[in-house]
Amino acid sequence: MQTDSPQIDISRVLDAPRALVYRAFTDPEHFVAWWGPIGNSLPREEVDFDIRPSGHQRWTEVSATDPGIRVRVTVDLTAVADGELLDGVMQVSGRIPRGVEPFETRIRYEFSDATGGRTRLRIRQWLPHRLTGNATQGWREALTKLGTALVGAQKVAPTNPAARPQHPLTKG
Repeated sequence: MQTDSPQIDISRVLDAPRALVYRAFTDPEHFVAWWGPIGNSLPREEVDFDIRPSGHQRWTEVSATDPGIRVRVTVDLTAVADGELLDGVMQVSGRIPRGVEPFETRIRYEFSDATGGRTRLRIRQWLPHRLTGNATQGWREALTKLGTALVGAQKVAPTNPAARPQHPLTKG
């Protein structure tokens, strides 16, 4: 695992309140709505989160192009500050794409308020250098999916909860 400067350092302002963005990273129901490259999916029954220091996030990501590719991801959380920070060590294994071997990486998500009720999200990841290009593209696609999910969640009318349609990011 790399311990020097992160190979990926992404900062993005999202049009959603911080509590909603944080929930998208910490609630399995929300997480499955956006994680991963476009087309990939996460079977809900294979997602398990225990969000606390020394807790974990575990999931399986299924490839859109080859459903036999089932990447198993475990994040051992080392630091958690509710609504502000998730930091941990990610292990990637399982049946992964050809040319990619199992690996370990440090991952850090920081959430802060931005103007207009928006959220600044900063993602830092320390990866084996050979994986940086694919990971950067994966993050671009995942963040596009996240933005769409957040917009959809906020379009759900809050005035009459019984009559509003359910959206993955507004449940519970």
